[in-house]
Amino acid sequence: MKFGVVIFPGSNCDHDAFWTIQHVAKQPVTFLWHESHDLENCDAIIVPGGFRVESGDTAFTHSSHEGEVLTIPIGHMAGNYFCDEQTLSDLRRDNRIVFRYCTPDGDITAEANPNGSLDNIAGICSPERNVLGMMPHPERSSEPELGCTEGFKVFESLVGAMAEQP
Repeated sequence: MKFGVVIFPGSNCDHDAFWTIQHVAKQPVTFLWHESHDLENCDAIIVPGGFRVESGDTAFTHSSHEGEVLTIPIGHMAGNYFCDEQTLSDLRRDNRIVFRYCTPDGDITAEANPNGSLDNIAGICSPERNVLGMMPHPERSSEPELGCTEGFKVFESLVGAMAEQP
């Protein structure tokens, strides 16, 4: 399985994601310039930069279980998720809210929401469940040296899901 990490002017954590994939997940990885049309035969593309597990049935979460609380750093400054009511209704109906900000006990409260994100949303997936957008940074919590390894579950899930593909 080969990963690609997209880089673009102003991006952050691209080298952190590259390191995690190469040295922790032990998978081949390359940088992809944002303007390039060549994905260099990558099986998975990561756009780094910037919770809780709401849905365990995605390629990004199957190493976790629904309701599991993961401690993953955030670094979004004032960024947050917002959408109109119809989109929120669709996300809820289709079980596409993958991560939510919560307390250490798993309670979804206003106090646990560090950025005012709508409905405490920290990550959503595409209708096909093959694209994940999230604010927290799992690459910053994937090695014991960083003080936490819970973020590695996102990478472990993706590697496992791709390995199951024919």
